[in-house]
Amino acid sequence: MRWHPRLVEAAKALNENRLDIAERLLKPHLMEDPFDVRAIRMLAELAARLGRLKDSEVLLRRALEIDPNFTGARANLAMVLGRLGRPSEALELLDGVFEAEPDRVGHLNLKAATLGRLGDFEQALMLYEQVLSRAPNQPRVLMSYGHMLKTVGRLGDSVAAYRDAIAINPALGEVWWSLANLKTVEFTDEDIAAMEAALARSDLKDDDRFHVEFALGKAFHDRGRGDEAFAHYAAGNKLRREYHPFNADHLTQLVDRSIELFTAELLTRPGGSPAPDPIFIVGMPRAGSTLIEQILSSHSLVEGTSELPDMPAVARGRGKYPSSAVDLSEDERRDAGEEYLKRSAVQRRTDRPFFIDKLPNNWTFVPFIQFVLPNAKIIDARRHPLACCMSNFRQHFARGQDFTYDLGDLGRYYSDYVRLMAHMDLVMPGRVHRVVYERMVENTEEQVRALLEYCGLEFEPSVMEFYKTERAVRTPSSEQVRQPIYTHATDEWRAYEPHLGPLKAALGTMLDAYPRAPVEYL
Repeated sequence: MRWHPRLVEAAKALNENRLDIAERLLKPHLMEDPFDVRAIRMLAELAARLGRLKDSEVLLRRALEIDPNFTGARANLAMVLGRLGRPSEALELLDGVFEAEPDRVGHLNLKAATLGRLGDFEQALMLYEQVLSRAPNQPRVLMSYGHMLKTVGRLGDSVAAYRDAIAINPALGEVWWSLANLKTVEFTDEDIAAMEAALARSDLKDDDRFHVEFALGKAFHDRGRGDEAFAHYAAGNKLRREYHPFNADHLTQLVDRSIELFTAELLTRPGGSPAPDPIFIVGMPRAGSTLIEQILSSHSLVEGTSELPDMPAVARGRGKYPSSAVDLSEDERRDAGEEYLKRSAVQRRTDRPFFIDKLPNNWTFVPFIQFVLPNAKIIDARRHPLACCMSNFRQHFARGQDFTYDLGDLGRYYSDYVRLMAHMDLVMPGRVHRVVYERMVENTEEQVRALLEYCGLEFEPSVMEFYKTERAVRTPSSEQVRQPIYTHATDEWRAYEPHLGPLKAALGTMLDAYPRAPVEYL
């Protein structure tokens, strides 16, 4: 079947990451021919690149309604579902994909990534190795293989896989950032020269460019060259923000509404699932949540999972949050709690009675957690606002943290987070246990004992040797938590202080009040 010239141009624009041009071509085309499944699939890919994953899912399902045998759309839908936190559904779709096209290496790679999302890391590694034995010179597959090796703690093998990918394509920015994101690799002069050469290329795609900017920021950070490091971080964040803008007003409104709705009387009503299984670790990213998770998962009764997408899905699945939560009956609240437990169960690998969900962004749903799982534990991981926010500005997140691309947005986000947690402290004193990162670093055993007491767990010596615990860790701190606690990170932000005016302005009284909330929040 011949391609319409507009689709040829749209495909070229997508390949060059010129998404605005692709959209201007695809939408009129679909107005004329709404049943062109190839155009629908391309528009779905565009939506996915912009982070509009639900829109992408709707489009791909529409394509499959028109043509149930469109294997490419089925494979794309599996990828989108995986990114939406629904890997079980993705895995089911992949059965049909493999039946139709059993020899496509790309499908094997997608299945391996999906198995990784489900926590089946060993089978995922076997699939990656199978792919690489058939097609050894694929830098993106090598990169994905490196990610999985990092997750299971095989650091040396992970570095080797990343280096192999760079040798094939030194302009593949995500591989450079993957090396930087290990936190334990220091770039050589040759590495810096190679990255600077990549940035100098006129044909470098934006996706590669911002990854390289973040990696070079890390390279100069390690050398103590703060001004140069900040320039690269700022450039990477500016470019990233063009594709993922953040509306700070929307979050402020959500917090305002939550504080208005979730009164002490409402939050203490009977209802919800009585299960005590989940331990939620919430707060800002880069505030020590992975450290807390590693400590707790070193206890014989606690299983560490990952940053689970399930609580936001359960809360938003009942209407416009937070207003929708207020009208839930006792039975509906119980059903919501049970739905969360059922969804999160796919990540469980042991029969330990407690498990950890460490999605930091769950702080916005802390009142809802109390509403549907009143016996769950909630731990707030808090870190100095300048240290925490600058660490976020330096960290390129794959997705889901759009507020980190601007210092002003970061300051507002931190303030809104503290504001909602202060409200919870007021209406339900002691319900949320706070772990202040600097106190954990200064007096680890005292803080760990208080943490265990809150969770109702007996002290075990293994929790003090958390860095020896062998488990998969899927966050940017994966290698740091495999080492004893170190103190030098607490003051790293000072190297960037001349550049932090917008952040300080947005934080306002938060700086002086830390680690408490400002008086006006109480």
